[in-house]
Amino acid sequence: MSYDFAPLFRSAIGFDRLAQVMDTAARTAASPSYPPYDIAKTGNDSYSLTMAIAGFGADDIELVVQDNTLVVSGRVSEPQNEGEILHRGIARRAFERRFALADHVEVTGAEMNNGLLRIAVRQIVPEALKPRRIPVQVGSSAPSNTQSEASLAQTSTFPAAAA
Repeated sequence: MSYDFAPLFRSAIGFDRLAQVMDTAARTAASPSYPPYDIAKTGNDSYSLTMAIAGFGADDIELVVQDNTLVVSGRVSEPQNEGEILHRGIARRAFERRFALADHVEVTGAEMNNGLLRIAVRQIVPEALKPRRIPVQVGSSAPSNTQSEASLAQTSTFPAAAA
């Protein structure tokens, strides 16, 4: 099943990121489920992505962050001579998984232990986007225009209006 969002974006400007997320979600729904993974929230602004990648070594895994997308791919190295395989239950095929990252999210590290790849992700809110408290001044008389404009310029992030 495919959706066409073109009519929605004909009259919208600057919503390219939304279109990209929707397109990625539509493609991800049809992707295979290998390898399995968990996503856990480990703190107020931190997450952990854990993937089960038995049979892969650290050299077989590649992590790339590009355009707010984390791409985890695995390429199988040459198998060692294990003799005649009677049953193959451990999948050792190549894979590529894509995860959409929100704005201001960065991958801070990755480690592999006991066949599990753990990727640490953290959301960093820039100072400009954090809430700020604006002080309210109390005075007995109304400030003059010059004082008012100066205090607004110091306490507000809005550009000064041209008079």
